[in-house]
Amino acid sequence: MVSIHTRLSEVLRTTKAHLSRLTELGVLTVNDLLHYFPRRYTDEREVRRIIDLKPNEINTIRGKITSANSRYIFRAKMSVANVIVSDESGSIKIALFNQPYLASLLKVGSDVSVAGKVVFSPRTSSFTFKSPKIEVIKTQTIHTARIVPVYPETELDIYSEKKGRRLSSKWLREKLFSILPFAELVEEFIPKNILEQYKLIPYCSALKAVHFPEDEESLETAKRRLAFNELLIVQLAAIHRKLEWRRLAKLHHKQMIFSEIWRNEFEAQLPWKLTKAQTKTLSEILNDMQEPYPMSRLVEGDTGSGKTVIAACAMYNAVKAGFQTCLLAPTEILARQHFSTMQKSLKPLGIQPHLFIGALTAKEKQIMADSLKDGRTQVIIGTHALIQESIKFKNLGLAVIDEQHRFGVKQREILKSQGSPHMLHLSATPIPRSLALVMYGDQELSIIDELPPGRKPIMTRIVPEEKRVGAYEWIKSQIKEGRQAFIIFPLINESESLQIKAALKEFDTLSRDVFTEAKVGLLHGQLKAEEKEGIMSKFSKGEIDILVSTSVVEVGVDVPNATIMMIEGAERFGLAQLHQFRGRVGRGEHASFCLLFPSSYSPDALKRLEALVKYDSGFKLAEIDLQLRGPGEVFGTAQSGLPDLKMASLSDASTVTDTRKAALTLLKDDPTLNTHKGLQNKMAEMAKSMVVGD
Repeated sequence: MVSIHTRLSEVLRTTKAHLSRLTELGVLTVNDLLHYFPRRYTDEREVRRIIDLKPNEINTIRGKITSANSRYIFRAKMSVANVIVSDESGSIKIALFNQPYLASLLKVGSDVSVAGKVVFSPRTSSFTFKSPKIEVIKTQTIHTARIVPVYPETELDIYSEKKGRRLSSKWLREKLFSILPFAELVEEFIPKNILEQYKLIPYCSALKAVHFPEDEESLETAKRRLAFNELLIVQLAAIHRKLEWRRLAKLHHKQMIFSEIWRNEFEAQLPWKLTKAQTKTLSEILNDMQEPYPMSRLVEGDTGSGKTVIAACAMYNAVKAGFQTCLLAPTEILARQHFSTMQKSLKPLGIQPHLFIGALTAKEKQIMADSLKDGRTQVIIGTHALIQESIKFKNLGLAVIDEQHRFGVKQREILKSQGSPHMLHLSATPIPRSLALVMYGDQELSIIDELPPGRKPIMTRIVPEEKRVGAYEWIKSQIKEGRQAFIIFPLINESESLQIKAALKEFDTLSRDVFTEAKVGLLHGQLKAEEKEGIMSKFSKGEIDILVSTSVVEVGVDVPNATIMMIEGAERFGLAQLHQFRGRVGRGEHASFCLLFPSSYSPDALKRLEALVKYDSGFKLAEIDLQLRGPGEVFGTAQSGLPDLKMASLSDASTVTDTRKAALTLLKDDPTLNTHKGLQNKMAEMAKSMVVGD
């Protein structure tokens, strides 16, 4: 008996070579082939009369074969079939090369549909179809005269060592059409009430329509249903993971009780007033921290939006409630910077932060470890060096992690094992809310989308090549006035295939021939961690005037005297990354500038760079980047622990929101999903397909 799990070798009439090609693609069963979706479609529904054919366009005609003959040209080692097709308006010649199997099917008197470009011959003053798609009309066309699915083909395997045929889009259409009735066998795993609430068509109908849609509307409803499937499972898995963690962590978690007085004390000693976004975020964090289960919240905000001061207030409240707190930064220079901020915020309130970094001596580390174990140290800021199984806290209540993607899964688990503390993650990487809900679906989300008053806008300009010398002279004048500059390059070394300036060669040129009176430093990814730290430290202290760097320049490093950000090959970076580079300047009292030097002036490149000139908001730019380039290229979602989404788009805010609501409804009614075995199975399948690295 055939099921969706039946192997294709049992239901397809084809060769072993073709089956081998399918296996290479991971397509082994009926279900696999049904879910091998088209990558695009061509609309060939407009059938023209032969007399109305237009050159250099895709034309579709229907007619009757009135003549057919074929021959083999030995000198060219090529077979040619010439077919004449006629309709009520006229006739046209069709030339088919090296398709003897097709020519044998084309008999005089057969009704056919033909789609392709026509070529005009001055010699014969006539039009000819050259190697078009041609299909004998039976009951339904699948290659022509419809919205035609185009599948990913195994083009590179045409003449591989395995001597097999490639999987052409035409072959895939034929095989998919033959197994389409088996779509009725797929399990409808979304409950009826969810289908009705979100106006979703049945799963089997969506599978049929996505391969062979009747019209645009049926195609869009099919795509929406299949995208809903994928995103619902992702959302369910994330929320279920969060609820399960809460349930288990509840056993070890000690609940915090706060006083409004503490928050007021902290805010009163700040030299400025919190923004509305900061106030809202702080309330969300403090409310979470009073729940009977540990918090897991991500705070997103542009560099300079005031995330650290919010974390400091949360840490102050945790200490006042009788708990220890820690803040983890990915590098020593960032840890020192956070330590400085914490000292300014907490020392006036009688709390002394401590610093734990790799540069400490063994004795200093041991003294610090002892004071953490017996509870004398209440607030500690550190790097990866602080996350060791040998370091124990007496009563850790809150762990703050800056740029969580820089810390591995195992390191975060070590922190969680210290009595199930609240987890607060900070990120300066602007991610649109819809994408964040999927990528970080097991965390609550707060967004600080406004900068504190007084932050000066950074003047951003696209600089054409003819103004380069003038830009250099202007930078020299700024350096003489005591300012500092970054110059960012997309590559360390020159590439033969890419005509782009590279850091190593340009560092030599800039330091030797251009900025001869300035101290120029070099930073790139091939340097050791301690070398990078040393160079950034020198730049922070003003011992380097101009820092030539690749993209490794630290997010969050505060150099108030740096006022110029010059970016070579600017179009090679994503908008979110460019915005983060720009955020390295504009942190002090002086006016700041961002100069974009493109290596390409293509319309797409200029469109993105012009958006950077126009907008200051990292979230707005992230939205634009997501639309222009897609999530995989922008955020590296292949490395993020997300499953491979075949139909869903992470930029589809509407479907992301709907599936999150649906997931919350399902888990509220059935936290274990025991009454929804189909959903359980889909989640298990997704978990198998995901590989999350440490």
